[in-house]
Amino acid sequence: MVTNLPAEARAKWIKVMEAKTIEEKIRALEEFLSAVPKHKGTANLRLWATRRLAELREELEERRRRRSGKGVSFFVEKEGAAQIVVAGLPNSGKSTLVNKLTGARTRIADYPFTTQKPIPGMLKYKDIYFQLIDTPPIQPEGGIWNNRVIGLIRNSDALILVLDNTRNPFEEFLTLKNELEKSGILLYKPRGRVVIEKNRAGRLGVRVTLMGKLLEGTIDDIRRLMESYRLYNVHVKIYGEVSLDDVEQAIFESKIYKPCIIIINKADKDPSKARKHAYKIHEISRNTPILLASAKHVKGLEKLGEILFKTLDLVRVYTKQPNGSVADKPLVLKRGATIYDVAKSIHKDFVKKFKYAKIWGPSVKYPGEKVGLDHVVEDGDIVEIHVKG
Repeated sequence: MVTNLPAEARAKWIKVMEAKTIEEKIRALEEFLSAVPKHKGTANLRLWATRRLAELREELEERRRRRSGKGVSFFVEKEGAAQIVVAGLPNSGKSTLVNKLTGARTRIADYPFTTQKPIPGMLKYKDIYFQLIDTPPIQPEGGIWNNRVIGLIRNSDALILVLDNTRNPFEEFLTLKNELEKSGILLYKPRGRVVIEKNRAGRLGVRVTLMGKLLEGTIDDIRRLMESYRLYNVHVKIYGEVSLDDVEQAIFESKIYKPCIIIINKADKDPSKARKHAYKIHEISRNTPILLASAKHVKGLEKLGEILFKTLDLVRVYTKQPNGSVADKPLVLKRGATIYDVAKSIHKDFVKKFKYAKIWGPSVKYPGEKVGLDHVVEDGDIVEIHVKG
């Protein structure tokens, strides 16, 4: 995205980064767009800025709706172990899927756009629940709900894409993938990423921490790039393999990865076709689980809860008080979580007053083993925390 922006445009971008409120960001982004010259080199940047401006306007309108209690709100409070947005093109079967799996009162019809607001439902998996959210359809030509649905996806924990086997599932996948990528949402883990942190206190200059590989250019090139945007007091962290283009793009937007599961719906109507398209999708998205299913007949969806649990990389940890019984409801944490995370989830004082923990489960060598705060827990562990005083 290196665009050789004129000094005026770069100065306008500084105002965007310094804006505190949504209203200020909108005004600053409008001024930035007006200062960006229109030519081939800035096409992608202008497209991104225009989309971001639309998203901010939608977010502002959403906040006004929530304050006034009028109109349709797209905000959905997170519940359960994770929030998963169910998205797709018109009439792909999203509403039927959410209805059949959760019992949510979704609107189901043979004509498009019957869903006009997000509708949540809870999918049970063992002793936890996943929140599935039915959404209005994404329209490649730019639908009235696109930005709001994108906003839901950005704030969710994972994504289910529903494709229609009676049409062309492979082309639908490419269309949805393209729409998401335009908004900075990736369905695959990028080869590298760039994090730019502003240093609020003191003048530390441009620091660069290389925890990967810069494919071309040098650290001095990164410093010069930052300074050209008047970023004189930042910490640039590089993970994996990145280019200077990636570093500059990170100044404007941060791309985010969303774990995704693909469901080819109505697969029962032509199983061989569904398998063929699943293979084509797998070729370009190898780590994405693909289910061949029928939402209407609830077939092929039996392992969805298990797949969500594994895709989100979660573990369940059960707590118990000393000499007490084990809690029925587990804590749901990311794999790699430690006793520190368990204690913090219960109460912040448990970390301050922590003495030791006893564990029964797969993460220890014997039942009731004593461990410290840095012990990594596993799925199914029972944890008993002992505190001082």
